[in-house]
Amino acid sequence: MELHQRIVSAPVDFGAIRSEFGLASAYPAEATAEARDAIDAFAGDRVDRTDIPFVTIDPPGALDLDQALYLERTPTGFIVHYAIADVGAVITPDGALAEESGARGQTFYLPDNSVPLHPPVLAEGSASLLPGQTRPVALWTIELDEQAEPRSFSVVRALVRSRARLDYTGVQDDAAAGRLHPSIAALPEFGTRRIEAGLMRGAIGLRLPAQTVVRDECADGHWRLVVEPRTPADDWNEQVSLLTGICAARIMLDSGARAEQRVALLRTMPPPAESAIDSIRRTAHALGVTWPAREPVGRMLARLDLNTPAALVLMSEATSLLRGASYTVVDGAAGEPPAPEAVRHSGIGAPYAHVTAPLRRLSDRFATEICLARCAGNEVPRWVRDGLTSTADAMRRSDGVAGKLERACIDLTEATLLTQRVGAEFDAVVVREGNGNRPAEIFIADPPVLGSCVGEPPEGAAVRVRLTSADPRGRKVTFAFPA
Repeated sequence: MELHQRIVSAPVDFGAIRSEFGLASAYPAEATAEARDAIDAFAGDRVDRTDIPFVTIDPPGALDLDQALYLERTPTGFIVHYAIADVGAVITPDGALAEESGARGQTFYLPDNSVPLHPPVLAEGSASLLPGQTRPVALWTIELDEQAEPRSFSVVRALVRSRARLDYTGVQDDAAAGRLHPSIAALPEFGTRRIEAGLMRGAIGLRLPAQTVVRDECADGHWRLVVEPRTPADDWNEQVSLLTGICAARIMLDSGARAEQRVALLRTMPPPAESAIDSIRRTAHALGVTWPAREPVGRMLARLDLNTPAALVLMSEATSLLRGASYTVVDGAAGEPPAPEAVRHSGIGAPYAHVTAPLRRLSDRFATEICLARCAGNEVPRWVRDGLTSTADAMRRSDGVAGKLERACIDLTEATLLTQRVGAEFDAVVVREGNGNRPAEIFIADPPVLGSCVGEPPEGAAVRVRLTSADPRGRKVTFAFPA
């Protein structure tokens, strides 16, 4: 029985979390001035491709637009034109801006604001691919066959102009209505074929509910939790970035280059342990999910109905398969090349590099410079080669912070929203059963909360639980079963 009136939002102060994680409140003046005065981006030998009708696809309200897309359907396949903000052209390698961005590693996102990798004057202004503005980019051109497998790919410095700024929900609505923007009319077919290509490679994709803290527009300073649905348009657009990252890794690892010249900065992940796959197989069997012995785990997960408790349980357990992600530096001059498995990303099923979000991620600027040099037949710049190890370290460190930061903001919001509902009962799905070392984990749809539950609720079951505590200071909520 519900004991308290439902609370849909509450005032939450994220300042303490910002301080706890030591996040800078302002960008240093010297680095900001350097970003404001940057004029080198339009200089040099650039291909003018302002004729291509690019569009951007980003969340509503985003201003740091890294990517612009134009996708062609050809008689034999597809051509992807992917323009990426050319941050490397505006940052002096030994300047204040390079030093500060190297210390930050990436943009950190909090519900009330972001802590940017680069000053807003650059990330949301002169380097952002805003519509109607001519911008310097690293322009990828990728030709694909009928199965959307790449046949050729390259990247050059160019000038482009975006024609329209789209968002994911709008793209999904347009696709459903058959009125997609002409520049991305082929995106559903392309995305579907690339997803299938990933499953053929053994890729593993997770489609867990994404908890998000959003502002309550009706109450100043109040926040609420929502589950953002993942649409097919999200998946299609993601495939463009994944494809580009796979092509970037191939360029950097090209066996045509002499071993001592090979240079790469890769996003890697070790293969999952067989014991982890065996555990998921046992869980699937217990939940009545059919899983043929020869079917890869990624394909099994891809066909699950996300509206069922079994899918939620199996997706949650499958997070154990995607652990150990890191950044791997390859420098042929430093010694023996790494083994093939050491340069793969098991979740993607191929070697992979981050190159599509340089306004928000430090590694992308370095990996892009390597690809630009290789495609132009030039040596990799010394500042790039010398900075790879410290960049990989910065990304590992900042990735750890970003993950903990996101969880802290969600946990604080959960606990704050539920402080007035201690004693109330909720419908929940048990996503992970407890053991002697940890309580069970449950997911509540309304409000969307992932919490601990004492007692012994059976995994995969729909149960009724009671909220026993909600502690905003400790950022923790606890439920009990039976209610």
